[in-house]
Amino acid sequence: MSRQITDTVFMLKPSNFGFNVETAESNSFQSKDGAEETDRIKEAAIQEFDAMVEVLKRNGIDVIVFDDTEVPKKPDAVFPNNWISMHDNGLLVTYPMFAKTRRAERRDDIVDELTNRYKYERRITFDFYEEEKEPVFLEGTGSLILDRINKICYACVSPRTHVFLIEKFCLLLGYSKEVFFARDQAGEEIYHTNVMMAMGEDFVVICLDSITDIDERKSVVTRLESTGKRIFEITMDQMNSFAGNMLQVSSKEGEANLILSQAAYDSLETEQKKELHSLSKLLVIPIPTIEKYGGGSVRCMIAEVFYDNNAQ
Repeated sequence: MSRQITDTVFMLKPSNFGFNVETAESNSFQSKDGAEETDRIKEAAIQEFDAMVEVLKRNGIDVIVFDDTEVPKKPDAVFPNNWISMHDNGLLVTYPMFAKTRRAERRDDIVDELTNRYKYERRITFDFYEEEKEPVFLEGTGSLILDRINKICYACVSPRTHVFLIEKFCLLLGYSKEVFFARDQAGEEIYHTNVMMAMGEDFVVICLDSITDIDERKSVVTRLESTGKRIFEITMDQMNSFAGNMLQVSSKEGEANLILSQAAYDSLETEQKKELHSLSKLLVIPIPTIEKYGGGSVRCMIAEVFYDNNAQ
């Protein structure tokens, strides 16, 4: 039986974290203010990463840490969920990255180690950017918000999330799709679905205001309600503070934990905090440097490890 949350994750410790000019073209969440202080930014990001790993482990979550390689330099390697996803039917999937500077993040040595440890029997590799006349991309669980229980894939279209590959994913993994456009306050397409939407076991955090087409918004709400998900709506300002970039995981003892950044937590109203806390323990983690220069938050830093328990 499929699970929505897991007690095992992997994270990738950065070696050369920093502001990426190429990804900033489609990621409005990034800031280049002070980006020339490369050594300070790198060291701060490493400290934030180590502290986050410690919080997760202290709360009973199994964290596997891989080290980034020094060469080639990969400023966004701290966000592994964009190039890999794992599933509890023995399947591991790897994805094509939009930015050329990010394609080296997809590492066979990590795939091999995870495959050996968790006995993945099948691998699907999306490499259509090499085969199509017009390159298309799909960036893992950045692009795809998966309701793993009901087999529904939610995704907002952007340069990093192409409808063609969404359909391929759904066909190959047996999901139905809910595709829409989501835009920021400037009217630009939001680069990843997971900055405006987070899926929990029995709830969803979502910025409905970012879905500007009324019919698409209604369709998303109807689909969520049909699966019994409790909808926690956040504002555009809260989304800009990464309140949509949360992730629910389990401890080894079965306790549900909702991971969110300090910036996201601070943006929430008191009542929102109480409601979320009523459903899940809140793990609040400060990662201001990674958020500012990487344009992603805690969810982006975590690749969930789902696997077939019977294969262990």
